[in-house]
Order: sequence, then structure tokens, then C-alpha cells
Amino acid sequence: MSQTVDRALSILPLLAQGPADLGQVAERLGVHKSTALRLLRTLHEHGLVYRQEDQRYRLGARLFALAQEAVENLDVREIAHPHLVSLNELIGHTVHLAVYEEGEVLYIDKVESRYPVRMYSRIGKPVAITVAAVAKLLLADLPEPERRTLAERLDYPMYTSRSIPNAAAFLKELAVVREQGWACDLGGHEESINCIGASIRGADGRVVAAMSVSAPNVVVTAEELLTLLPLVRRTADAISREYSGAVPDSKTVPPKEAP
Repeated sequence: MSQTVDRALSILPLLAQGPADLGQVAERLGVHKSTALRLLRTLHEHGLVYRQEDQRYRLGARLFALAQEAVENLDVREIAHPHLVSLNELIGHTVHLAVYEEGEVLYIDKVESRYPVRMYSRIGKPVAITVAAVAKLLLADLPEPERRTLAERLDYPMYTSRSIPNAAAFLKELAVVREQGWACDLGGHEESINCIGASIRGADGRVVAAMSVSAPNVVVTAEELLTLLPLVRRTADAISREYSGAVPDSKTVPPKEAP
């Protein structure tokens, strides 16, 4: 039975590459045409494949409907939270999760620092969109015209001397973030607070959320915080794999890699 299921499921990625006839399916599976036909008929009955007029098979509409339903019911916060907790337990600093909604970047999860000095950020509160690491990650993934339009209509408050001053500088920063795949805010919002972040991506490769690690200078220097970037990126990658449906290597960050 498991072999039959395995063969049937193997047909789907084959047809994802384009329509194929019975002979091509049988050859790819390494089975007789009669076996391939039985598998295709079963998948067809469930709407997962469709037989065209030229007798070739393609993916069925039911498969796309199931995929869309699954995506709509995904909760990135629910998936990410155990990973954020594991990272927090490992490094001790504040961990945030944020999303971009209707022109704002909002925190949707937070795991508090174990140190006495803590951040005043709150779940549901918009972030400082022109300086926050999570905001840079989320906005950097927008299509170029949308990035430019957004950048030009934003205000650029100078929270500190390190705040981004204008649209041109912001667009330049987003281009860097888009290229390197991570972002930081080193005293741009508050002089004493530093932050590093990484993107969480869905199955289509688009950024669906961003996570970050923040800490005050009295606890860890900016240089020391940057050494945690590999752990942050690994955590974001693990969340991305689970969110997109791939089997993650591990649900936790290996303790041996902690500094």
C-alpha cells in the first residue's frame, strides 16, 4: 500500500513540470502502463489530475483549491512561536515576529528577554517603519514600484542621529537588505537598542513575516549582537521550511552553536 501511495504522489511533481502522457508517466515511475493508468485514474477521480483532449494528463483544479485552502489557514505566528522560544532560551534576548499589513509593520509575537533591562515593544503595536530591522525585511521584498511609492510617502523622523533621513537613503537600505537577506537597526530608533533580523518566506519564496533579536547596549554590544546573526537566520530558515510545508531539519537551534 505504501508503495502505491508513493508512486501516486510521485506523479504530482512530474505533472507540475507540464502535461505528460501515459507512457511518460509509466517510464518516470518505472512501472507498466496498466499500473500507471490505475494510479492516474484514482488521482483523476479525486480531482488531483485532469486528462486533456490530447490524452495527456495535467494537475487538476482540486489540487490548486486544496493548496489555496491550506495557505489561507496557515498561521505564521503559531508555527513560528516554538522556534522563537527556543532561540530566546538559547541567547536570552528579546525576540520579535512581525508582518506587513495595510501599510504598517506590526509585531504579532514577542518573547521577552531574560535580562532585567527589557524593551517596551508590544504585540499589535506598529513598529518604526523607517528604521526597524523587521520593517526593512518586509518592505525590501515588495515589488520595486511599490517600494518606491511607499518610500516617497513615508515620513522620516530622526529618532537618533543614526535614523534613516529620507526616501533615497531608505530605498538604498532596502536594496542592500534585499541583496543580503538580513537587516539590522543599530541605534536607529533608540541609541541604546540594537536589533538584527531575518526573513521568513512562504512556499512561493515571498517574505510572509520577519523575525528579529533585540538587546540594549548595557547587555550586549552591537558587535556582539551581530555574531548571533547565523543563529537568527537559521531560526528564520527553520520557520520558513515548516511554514512552506518542507520538513525542518530541527525545531530548535542547536545549543552547541551558542556563543
